[in-house]
Amino acid sequence: MPCPQIENIELNYITNVKQMKRILVVGAGGQIGSELVPYLRSIYGASNVVATDVKHNAVLAEAGPFESLDALDAKQYAELVEKYKIDSIFNLVALLSATGEKNPQLAMRINMGALENSLEIAREKNCAVFTPSSIGAFGGDFPRDKTPQDTVMQPNTIYGVCKVTGELLSNYYHSRFGVDTRSVRFPGIISNVTLPGGGTTDYAVEIYYEAVKGNKFVCNIAPDVYMDMMYMPDALRATVELMEADPAKLKHRNSFNIASMSFTPEIIREVVERHVPGFQMEYNVDPVKDVISRSWPNSLDDTCAREEWGWKPEWDLESMTKDMLEKVAAKLK
Repeated sequence: MPCPQIENIELNYITNVKQMKRILVVGAGGQIGSELVPYLRSIYGASNVVATDVKHNAVLAEAGPFESLDALDAKQYAELVEKYKIDSIFNLVALLSATGEKNPQLAMRINMGALENSLEIAREKNCAVFTPSSIGAFGGDFPRDKTPQDTVMQPNTIYGVCKVTGELLSNYYHSRFGVDTRSVRFPGIISNVTLPGGGTTDYAVEIYYEAVKGNKFVCNIAPDVYMDMMYMPDALRATVELMEADPAKLKHRNSFNIASMSFTPEIIREVVERHVPGFQMEYNVDPVKDVISRSWPNSLDDTCAREEWGWKPEWDLESMTKDMLEKVAAKLK
């Protein structure tokens, strides 16, 4: 389904006029948060971005305000929002797809509990909320290639079920209570800073580390499975661009497809091998991840994000591979 045409897009983040002033990042110690917090602090000032996590994080605490927070503790959560006069919340708390399948009850309690508290506190304190969704929200009988913005969403993991529920609840809080909720459906995110934490797309990070180490890489995803991926710098930029976009231009809110690159393990192997001659990879397919990966889109249609708030990726597989290998090599020295 084509996205409604939006004219005269203006992105506030490009100017000095910023909608977000005082930001709280919940679940800041994870893969996205550990890089999003420094990125936000570089834009909004270290003192204006409060990082929280259930565990103390010395790196984040050294560079700006940090509070230990269990996001399921609504009372402490609300007190921190009040203490720091927060106007924007980034709820990054989640157990990921493969990890969640090992303990779906725990995943549901954590993923939905953190979301419920974030939305209720945002309603009470008049905050905007960003809660990332995922390609894991898709499932069932839907177009696998160029998956449209609006389509069938019947995921087969508790992670995906929580993401779909989160999208619906976030839209409900916007339409029912006027909460400024926004979200993107992240593809698999590839980072040279933080190791992944139990997702189905983890192989696309691990391959670079093994290549730099000179090891044979054992891939747990089948060689022919396409999945959408994105380099972390694009993911961070997309997050801020959406949160700073003019709300009047947003026809969709929760959640936008965003795309950058789509590849199979064989395709990324070939690209890595061009940069690391002699690199070897073999397959030992994880049956759980195989079912999950084949239930997801091969590629996403992100027309609505491009038209409604000007989304455009800057990295592709070739440029990302070059940068990843350089950064990982420097990191492992």
